[in-house]
Amino acid sequence: MDQEEIKITVHLEPKRPDTCKFVVDRPVYPQGFASFAKKESAKGSPLPERLFEIPEVAAVRLTGNDVTVTKHGSEEWRPVSGKIAEAIRAHIRSGQLAVSADYQSQLLSDAVIRAKVEEIFRTQINPAVAAHGGQVDLLDVKDNKIYLKMGGGCQGCGMADVTLRQGIEVAILEQIPQIAEILDVTDHGSGTNPYYAPSKK
Repeated sequence: MDQEEIKITVHLEPKRPDTCKFVVDRPVYPQGFASFAKKESAKGSPLPERLFEIPEVAAVRLTGNDVTVTKHGSEEWRPVSGKIAEAIRAHIRSGQLAVSADYQSQLLSDAVIRAKVEEIFRTQINPAVAAHGGQVDLLDVKDNKIYLKMGGGCQGCGMADVTLRQGIEVAILEQIPQIAEILDVTDHGSGTNPYYAPSKK
């Protein structure tokens, strides 16, 4: 493996202070995406295993040149990001595969994911948001990405992003950790009766 500098750009996500994206100047996982919601799921996959050795790391997702990490706790990213970047560089220099060779064969089909997500919405998510006059609908599942739409009191609600990240996303990833991304395609600007309307400055 050549010893040229491995450049990594760090991107913080304003809406998700617990998540940070590390963009590497070369492919890390060119096969597509891989998601590891907890340390146990990373067994046999060298890069995620290495990252989970860092105590603050809670979850890891790999896509092409990107390594997205979610952390525990409220510690600032600066000291943690340095450790993560060095772990990524050490992995690349090792010449190992990022993920176990059989990872892709274990992925669920979009049809199976759709059925599982619909069940989660029916039994967990919608009964919870119904208390606020809200509803969440699954629009599509494609390439292990989930597209959803919020309605009723959830549409235009100032807490919609919190509901998505701390409620919906947690519930789904707990049962289907291989999901690549959960995308809210709701037009929140047209909500007519939000449960919580943020103050306008």
